[in-house]
Amino acid sequence: MSRPAIHKEHRPGGVAELLAIALPMVVSSACETLMMFVDRLFLSRLGPEYMSAAMGGGMTCFMFMTFFIGLTGYASPLVAQHLGAGQKKRCPVAVGQSFFIALLAYPLVLACIPAGHWLFRVSGTHPLQLPHQTAYFDILVFGSILGLIRNCFSSFFSGIGRTRIIMLSAMISMVANVGANYLLIFGHFGFPRLGMAGAAYGTIFGSSVGMLVLVAAYFQRQYREEFDILAGFRLDRVMMCKLLRLGSPSGLEFFLNMVAFNLLVLSFHSYGVAQAAAVTIAFNWDMVSFIPLIGVNIGVSSLVGRYMGAGNPDTAHRATMSGLRLALAYTAVMLVVFSTFARPLVTIFQGPNTAGFAETVPLAVFMVRLVALYVCADALGLVFSGALRGAGDTFWTMCLSVGTHWTMSLLTMWLIRWGHVSPRTAWLALVGFVWVIGGLFYARYRSGRWRLLKVVDEAAPLPVMAAD
Repeated sequence: MSRPAIHKEHRPGGVAELLAIALPMVVSSACETLMMFVDRLFLSRLGPEYMSAAMGGGMTCFMFMTFFIGLTGYASPLVAQHLGAGQKKRCPVAVGQSFFIALLAYPLVLACIPAGHWLFRVSGTHPLQLPHQTAYFDILVFGSILGLIRNCFSSFFSGIGRTRIIMLSAMISMVANVGANYLLIFGHFGFPRLGMAGAAYGTIFGSSVGMLVLVAAYFQRQYREEFDILAGFRLDRVMMCKLLRLGSPSGLEFFLNMVAFNLLVLSFHSYGVAQAAAVTIAFNWDMVSFIPLIGVNIGVSSLVGRYMGAGNPDTAHRATMSGLRLALAYTAVMLVVFSTFARPLVTIFQGPNTAGFAETVPLAVFMVRLVALYVCADALGLVFSGALRGAGDTFWTMCLSVGTHWTMSLLTMWLIRWGHVSPRTAWLALVGFVWVIGGLFYARYRSGRWRLLKVVDEAAPLPVMAAD
């Protein structure tokens, strides 16, 4: 009698294996995004300029952190590759090097505060929005060390595929952040009414709670014994060089892309308060719809890294295709949601100034409807870029990503500042270029050069990891 066939989705690299990693990351990304979404929703009750200021200030703070987040975050593919090669004791060494880099990065991020203030002035930020944006930015920068350290420990759990811990950290962080914002923005239950500053302090509080959860989990007895966690906190020249060599392109890519994106958003804000509110609402919903794609990106990167470390590029390709199927199924749903319910999604941000918000609504509805197409293009880029990074193809991935994002940003900025096009035309151009970016990542992946890369020196049989 022949043996029963195993369903293809339960094979290594199939959808089931990818979901075991991606779903907790989807939930954790959802929690992170919901924190920012609720921040802006609460602040919209104070006025549209507060909501837009949170986006401008928050993005600028994050922009100055992105190089170090990308650099230290590459510990995740390194952990995955060493795990795939059967070298468990090397996994915490990668995390330790990323932790040292995070500590050294903090004073450099603080030194960027004057650059942030200058950027707000030269980008044409509206005078009503500028003081709130500056205050929010300053507070977040001082708390940036929490996010940097949190990213280091998160990379360990995503690398070994035990992503439920990251999900738990994000959920607890979200509850702490939303609760603190409710108390500090509006001054409920005897707390001072801090407004914009309260939103920033709430974000820092939530980040600190999430970081502590990850640190506590990292030092649990099971990980200390299985991976020799404590031995990882030492300077390792070989691992540090590997992290700097492979992680720097990812960090530089992340930073340069964020600079380009931030300049693009600030250019849209220069249209005026109503237009700034419209683009903030559109990107808020884009951010929400982006969540599952981040989980898929991390899952693809982790599985590709693991199977490439085990010397199995065919299974790595299968994991990539599984990610693509998941991403496209999700974006089809988003296409229906944003096309059908654009107006209700916009009016949820309506504050007490209904007359001023009326100017925002038509433009915001137009932008939200096009967000569906934006997300479809993002799906292609995130799946294939995640696969390329997991395999170690970080340099060419950086070149493609940075070149296209800066071309997109400069073109859109030219259309806005010197071409004097309408906000709708500028938004159409932006969405079209995102499709170009996704197509180029696919072309790089299709070339197959990633199959020839080798990050870990010696491969052993791939250990079976229990799904967490």
